[in-house]
Amino acid sequence: MAEVKSRAVHLGPERRRPLVLDTALEIASTEGIAKVTMGAIAERMGVTRPVVYDCFASRGEVLEALLARERGELLANVFGMLPPPKSGSVEQLFTDGFRALLTVVEARPASWRIIFGLDSDAALAEAISRGRQQISAQVGAVMMPLFKRWQVSNPDETGPVLVEVFLGICETGIRLFLADGSEWTPEGLAEVVGPASYRALRAR
Repeated sequence: MAEVKSRAVHLGPERRRPLVLDTALEIASTEGIAKVTMGAIAERMGVTRPVVYDCFASRGEVLEALLARERGELLANVFGMLPPPKSGSVEQLFTDGFRALLTVVEARPASWRIIFGLDSDAALAEAISRGRQQISAQVGAVMMPLFKRWQVSNPDETGPVLVEVFLGICETGIRLFLADGSEWTPEGLAEVVGPASYRALRAR
């Protein structure tokens, strides 16, 4: 442990911040988000509390930064599952996309629990709400060409509603996948929610 502390003093706050976030995520994954404290982070990193406070001013700031980072991962994966505007077999692409998304969820469950508030924490309530609004806006911009291809009536008015339907299905699928005792596999659940999301959006 002394070696870790000695090595840590050579890192400036900018270089150490990602390590703090990685440690916070590790604690959230193994012990729950309520156990993510400045003291717990310092202890697990093998540094003193002031070292952690040099990186982030408070526990809430750590959690918000972690949420923002993991939300970026979510957006990258949601965008990756959306079909190209000119693609032919859109329904299959939705299924394939959900399979890829749920595979990522399986690999990083703590991240997704934080993003969707499954491990609730008062310090994150407002940030989660803001983040969902940002996700809706960005996903809507990406999906608009698909809505126009499908000749959705009044896409500027209807599009945001369809985006919320899509994100609601995404969130439901992720919650089911992460539920205690769930026996779903990414492949099995994708075969349900993929076609369901396609049909829900295509109905317009």
